[in-house]
Amino acid sequence: MAIITGKAFVYGDNVNTDVIFPGKYTYSVTDPKEIAAHTMEDEDPAFVKEMKPGDILVAGKNFGCGSSREQAAFCFKYLGLGAIVAESYSRIYYRNCINAGLLAVEVKGLAGKVKRGDTVTIDTDKGTVKFPDGSQATFAPLPPEIEGIMKAGGLDEFIAEKLKKMNG
Repeated sequence: MAIITGKAFVYGDNVNTDVIFPGKYTYSVTDPKEIAAHTMEDEDPAFVKEMKPGDILVAGKNFGCGSSREQAAFCFKYLGLGAIVAESYSRIYYRNCINAGLLAVEVKGLAGKVKRGDTVTIDTDKGTVKFPDGSQATFAPLPPEIEGIMKAGGLDEFIAEKLKKMNG
């Protein structure tokens, strides 16, 4: 599918959806640019200013725990985040990333491998994440359906493509 190389933004365990996208904006902010502007504002106010398209978020265990707030996945997509690499995810959050077309891979043993600002490379075809020290970790290959959703840019786009093909 792709090779993604970006600067790492590193966070710990149990980063919840309320610090990813504050709940106080759930019903009042609907514009994608405005949603993106509030990403991580309580956890890391510098994130939005420092993040560049293609950068990679690296996190610990249970990333995206908390509510099922979809904006917590879409805000990263709207910013152009290249991918999220975490030790584990809340299952609902992981599914919201797929729906958004945001690559989210699980890699064990991340602690201490990456510091903020390090360059990280993800190769989805090989299922590898390369770290600054030259080491790498592996992750399970994306199932064809999820790869299709990622290539389309999200679930809505994937379904629209399928319907267009069906209707000629």
